[in-house]
Amino acid sequence: MSGGGQLSTIIDFQSTKVVDDATLELVLLTPYAILDSLLAEYTVGIIPGGEFDPANPIGTGAFAYKSFEPGKTSTFTKYADYWGDAAFVDELQIQDFADDNAKVNALQAGQIQTLDNLPYNLVDTIKSSGGGVLIADAGAWVPFTMRVDTAPFNDVKVRQAMRLIVDRQAMIDQTLSGYGSLGNDLYAPFDVNYASDLPQREQDIDQAKSLLASAGQDGLQVELFTGDGIGSVAVPAANLFAEQAKAAGVEVKVTKKTEFYDDDYLSYPFAQDFWNTRNYIPQAVVGTFPPDLGGTYNETHWDNQQHRDLVNQAATELDEAKRKDLLHQAQQIEYDEGGLIIWGFRQQVDGYGANVQGLEPSKYLPLGNYKFNKVSI
Repeated sequence: MSGGGQLSTIIDFQSTKVVDDATLELVLLTPYAILDSLLAEYTVGIIPGGEFDPANPIGTGAFAYKSFEPGKTSTFTKYADYWGDAAFVDELQIQDFADDNAKVNALQAGQIQTLDNLPYNLVDTIKSSGGGVLIADAGAWVPFTMRVDTAPFNDVKVRQAMRLIVDRQAMIDQTLSGYGSLGNDLYAPFDVNYASDLPQREQDIDQAKSLLASAGQDGLQVELFTGDGIGSVAVPAANLFAEQAKAAGVEVKVTKKTEFYDDDYLSYPFAQDFWNTRNYIPQAVVGTFPPDLGGTYNETHWDNQQHRDLVNQAATELDEAKRKDLLHQAQQIEYDEGGLIIWGFRQQVDGYGANVQGLEPSKYLPLGNYKFNKVSI
């Protein structure tokens, strides 16, 4: 038995054992008070032990693997012995498309019945053609990332100024067509410990100018790296930020990369990224801890011992009130000093045909968390 990611630092897989057909006894390497929420994350999956055979994959879902054509189609059939509610449809096909227009056209032509990540500007097009639109408060975010160990962003005044430059509502209105909610430079909005009481940060050009002047950065020039690979929101958001920054005397050169997630990823001084939502502690570990302590995707190179100690202490705290206080202190540090500009959380918008029933919004993944066993046609 083995596991990767954060689980490998928390669970002692060598000592963990199967008690019976329905019971697994987990042994921990370190105290961890929120193991249940970590195991429930969308990033955690289970596959049979031993060598995994991609030609004959075995899972636990309502559909069984039938065939796979790379870049084209994956086909699954209804699994009669599924442990949960049986699927309504006999066969499920998942098709790949080269671009958004192709999959929207396929939906309108009746060639497919659902599509995920419907471009916001095409919502009315789908509705006018008789299709349906599924909207969920998903909590996904496309932040601007500032490396706190690299000039000019190693000066907290510059980071604060950049956060005050952005017009968050304009970002939502223009890049998400209104399908989103305000961000406050903190992630994990669905976590019960989210610091919603911190003042909502708003655009303040005069204060941004003052901070930049105090940091000796009048006439600041920066390069912002972006790319379509981050998602359809990224490039428009980058261009809009560059336009907004002019009011503060900041010149932002937007560089669109063909391959954003290449060897330069995680080394850009100023860039963007994409995250689905998760709870605060797992996100803090993977996104703000040093790489050797679990920060696999620490884009900002944040390395704050006080913040890290608070997060680690909260992870072991059984008292919910005490854990909430610890995490509020941690979020206060990120709010004051962090390298992320989280201007908003985009809603998940998907499309489906008029004959499709059973889809329900999900906070975590598109198309009702991809629970196609609940869908009927």
